[in-house]
Amino acid sequence: MPPRVSGGTLGGVHDFDQTYWETHWRESPLPTAGSRVPPPNPYVVDETRDLTPGTALDAGCGVGSEAIWLAGQGWKVTGVDISATALEAAADRAHAAAVSEKIEWIEADASAWEPSQRWDLVMTNYAHPAIPQLDFYLRLAQWVAPGGTILIVGHRSGDHDHGSHDEAGHPPHEATATLDGITSRLDAAIWRIETAADRTRNTGGGHAHSGTLHDVVVRATRRADDHQ
Repeated sequence: MPPRVSGGTLGGVHDFDQTYWETHWRESPLPTAGSRVPPPNPYVVDETRDLTPGTALDAGCGVGSEAIWLAGQGWKVTGVDISATALEAAADRAHAAAVSEKIEWIEADASAWEPSQRWDLVMTNYAHPAIPQLDFYLRLAQWVAPGGTILIVGHRSGDHDHGSHDEAGHPPHEATATLDGITSRLDAAIWRIETAADRTRNTGGGHAHSGTLHDVVVRATRRADDHQ
């Protein structure tokens, strides 16, 4: 296996650490409080529309589109990201949207972070962690309160196998997953699968990875009688 390199690639293998993500966001055209920003991921809108607002965690929240949208729907949100640069932009946008009091921003590596609470909704959208993708999803699942929901939106394996995002925005292989890979990690004694779907959508211009995205979407409910 090719060695990993902090903040970059070697042999096509990323190390998605803080250096990598700080570089990514510092080199990206960050939205400002007054700029036009992308809407929330449509899967988040679709999959949470029938949920009762409560507490929510957005793991790998980036510049906060989904966290801010959830706060606007009445959720009390915790947005966690490894990049201080991304969180600064997210906080500015939350202030402009008048939802700052509903969101707590935390700078942390979600692949190593140990939160002291559980949430009614735990979600992640295209997060690229410093640990194997499926291990990351299983880690997030531990933070869902009994009766709560986990929502995973990820890049689908198999469509592309690039060492890094190419000009069309195709993700590196190590940041992808399959439906079977995700759902097999969710113990049926603990979880009820509500959605498990391969999706394809065109993001159009202005998206961080504009073009056609090939996605996996998994939503599951933690059984209310589970107290692990």
